[in-house]
Amino acid sequence: MRNDFASAKSPDEPLQSKLNGAEAAGLSREEAARRLAQYGENALAEHAVSLLQKLAGFFWGPIPWMIEIAAVLSAVVGHWADFAVILTMLFVNAGVGFWQEYKADNAIALLKQRLAPKAHVLRDGKWQEIVARLLVPGDVVKITLGSIVPADVKLIEGAYLSVDQSALTGESLPVDKKPGDVAYSGSIAKLGEMTALVTETGMDTYFGKTAHLVEEAKTVSHFQRAVLRIGNFLILVTIGLVVLIGLAALFRQDPLIETAQFALILAVASIPVALPAVLSVTMAVGAEHLARMRAIVTRLVSIEEMAGMDILCTDKTGTLTQNKLKLGEVQPADGVRAEELVLAAALASRSDAPDAIDSAILAALKETTASLEGYRILAFHPFDPVIKHASADVEKDAKRFSVAKGAPQVILDLCKLDAGQSKDVTEKIDRDASRGYRTLGVARKDDTGSWRFLGLLPMFDPPWDDSARTIATTKSMGLDIKMVTGDHEAIARQIAGELGLGKNIVVAEKVFGDGAAQDRLPAIRAADGFARVFPEHKFEIVKVLEGAGHIVGMTGDGVNDAPALKQADVGIAVSGATDAARAAADLVLTAPGLSVITRAIEEARQIFERMTGYAIYRIAETTRVLLFMTASILIFNFYPVTAIMVVLLALLNDLPIMMIAYDNAPVALKPVRWDMTRVLTVASALGIFGVFSSFGMFWIARDYLQLEPAVVQSLVFLKLLVAGHMTIYLTRNKGPIWERPWPSWKLVVPCETTQIVGTLAVVYGWFMAPTGWPLALMVWGYALVFFLLGSLIKISVYRLLDHRSALQSRHLNRIEMHAAAPGPRS
Repeated sequence: MRNDFASAKSPDEPLQSKLNGAEAAGLSREEAARRLAQYGENALAEHAVSLLQKLAGFFWGPIPWMIEIAAVLSAVVGHWADFAVILTMLFVNAGVGFWQEYKADNAIALLKQRLAPKAHVLRDGKWQEIVARLLVPGDVVKITLGSIVPADVKLIEGAYLSVDQSALTGESLPVDKKPGDVAYSGSIAKLGEMTALVTETGMDTYFGKTAHLVEEAKTVSHFQRAVLRIGNFLILVTIGLVVLIGLAALFRQDPLIETAQFALILAVASIPVALPAVLSVTMAVGAEHLARMRAIVTRLVSIEEMAGMDILCTDKTGTLTQNKLKLGEVQPADGVRAEELVLAAALASRSDAPDAIDSAILAALKETTASLEGYRILAFHPFDPVIKHASADVEKDAKRFSVAKGAPQVILDLCKLDAGQSKDVTEKIDRDASRGYRTLGVARKDDTGSWRFLGLLPMFDPPWDDSARTIATTKSMGLDIKMVTGDHEAIARQIAGELGLGKNIVVAEKVFGDGAAQDRLPAIRAADGFARVFPEHKFEIVKVLEGAGHIVGMTGDGVNDAPALKQADVGIAVSGATDAARAAADLVLTAPGLSVITRAIEEARQIFERMTGYAIYRIAETTRVLLFMTASILIFNFYPVTAIMVVLLALLNDLPIMMIAYDNAPVALKPVRWDMTRVLTVASALGIFGVFSSFGMFWIARDYLQLEPAVVQSLVFLKLLVAGHMTIYLTRNKGPIWERPWPSWKLVVPCETTQIVGTLAVVYGWFMAPTGWPLALMVWGYALVFFLLGSLIKISVYRLLDHRSALQSRHLNRIEMHAAAPGPRS
């Protein structure tokens, strides 16, 4: 339903009192600073939570409640040592969680600052670009094609402006604006260009006044859902086994309070409390790494989709090529001088804010005897994707005329050339295109009222030096790259050949004719690139490929690319993209070229490997500890560890687990996707193997060496600690433990430090019976032997899974070949 914009307060009434008469030169720096202090920043108010409130939140919730109850029970029975250690666990858990969330929030806030929308504002008589949040009422701003309107503004100068205000009104079509109209903050300029006066900023804008009614939908990625399913599964298993232990203890008439204390502590130690923190920290750390590579993540969960991306649809201009056009040899029409042709094109260019084409033309003009001096631009109509040309109304020496430059076919239609002339010009365009030139047509209209064709301007946009090498690298990573360009197919084919993309370039209109999406899929899959592409074609290409099960990345830079960027699994706004494209994208590149995307994919795959390794470790560790303790209590009526040992085990595990986010990780050779079956199989194998190895140590200590029960508990504690930390090393890769990349020192130092602390506690009897060095070293040797055996088991399980996957793949290929074979069908 459309909102009633007519009821919105017109800015005319408060304008005089608020703006105090904006001058033609814009506000001065001093006046802008004064108004910024008076009206505040041009940003929506956010509910700020103090650091103290955030910290207090970590002491409130199901997990903290369980720890706090366990501490109270310890105090009730007079176990003051347990009470002290449990409180330590409570504060450490809260402190670690608070610090990691604080760092993650800071990292995300920093990334948001780097993506802050910009505004083109007139200050001190000069046009300059500033961060949009520094705008104040009275500023004069320029609204250009593709920009997001930075505040509520009154349009004051310009031919026309068409804005998309669907985010505010729900209207599906852009709305035409004229001088005197109001444009609202958050709407997007679709066509045209106008100068405007800022009337309202921040929470005083129309959008700001309604922002509190809008709840932003939060999407959960496939990987997040999988990890959270694992967490819920482990919580249910933990609660079930802990309840079983409690019932057995009550049946045996063990002390009620001590049983409850042990059950609570065991539940706290086994439930994956750190799972959300590890997930958010790993994603935030990865986003920081990508930012250093000049690739800014706007949606953290898109990192997982980037790791699984198998098709990348990439722009040509600015991504594969430098977008620094150079003018080739000009081709004036009969009776037209080269200087006259270049001058007309320069007059149809914007000299104060030139784009790549305008810059090349203006640079070429300087090399001729012609000059813009004496010419006055009466009206300028910038290029837009609909009319496909730019034009200007010019006056010199009291004589008026018009000039236009743009797509040759459009200029030819404008000039109404006869068939013979059109054929000659078209042959020149095709010849230039086969050499990789982009050709512009130029025309002039004098008093006669008809357009006269002046000639062609061939331009060449050279590829980046590393484009071919980067494409080869990206293909070796398992990605299929498809070039998507609005240029002529001949130009696209020339560039694609130079870069090693293949020359199967298809015209988009031929693919997207009549027919269902599944009929287009074979042609889209087989194509190396698409030429003469319109925005709706980009959107359809992405949609068809995603419908076929591909994870698709799409690059773009213009406002018309925004729908495709939003639709793509990974929308990538390239360097120099418009505000609208950046707002729709998941990844914003601040460096030119394709190599940044390649490095971003590598980083995303490393992040995915870290999270997969953590998921396997968490399942294996919970399985190992819980099953071993449950079986020991039920079968042998023996508590293998005390409550305080469980607390120490959880405390000493916290730090290494958090450091998984900083570990070195392998880069998968192919796109990776979440495979729950594989994760559960590997984790279960390692977990069950860990249960057997724990019972082995239990048998050696209790039955073979016939040690005291308290000493047995100390040795079992040390074995669980050492073997648990070694499991982190096992799950971080799929091959031998010595396979590169080796563990990061940021992971190794916390792992080994906590192992040493735990060993000292066992040897010297901190909160437990002392064992001495010989028995402690025996446990270390035992754990190392089973660590190597565990590595062999892990490798064997992965090989069996790979063999099974290969058999399934061959079976599917045979089915597809049979289905594709000609012949009668029953």
